[in-house]
Formats: sequence, C-alpha cells, structure tokens
Amino acid sequence: MSLKAFHIAFIALSSLVSFFCAAWGLWHYAAGEGMSSLAFGLFFLLGGIALIVYGIRFLRKLKGISFL
Repeated sequence: MSLKAFHIAFIALSSLVSFFCAAWGLWHYAAGEGMSSLAFGLFFLLGGIALIVYGIRFLRKLKGISFL
C-alpha cells in the first residue's frame, strides 16, 4: 500500500470515527445528559467535517503524484 493510499484511508477512518463520536454525544444530549454531551458532539461533528475538507484538499494537491 502506498503512503498516499494509507493517508487517504486513515483520513476516511478518522472521519468515520469522528462522526460516530458526534452521534454518540448528540444522542446522550438528547437523552438529557447535559451540555457537556452537546459540546462533545458538536466538537466531533466539526472535526469530522474538517477531516473531510482536509481529505478533499489532500486529494486535489496530490492528484498527479503516485507514491509507490
């Protein structure tokens, strides 16, 4: 596996984990757990979005480069 492919896979996995944590935090906030759960959920939601934006920029930047 190339370094570029590994980086893309790691970004994708990280964004999925981030969205899972966001859903978990927002689920607990909806169940009445408090404001810390809301902050946790929103923090990871923004982190997941940032990871997707970063992944897209990474792909555009290294579009013509192949790491074998």
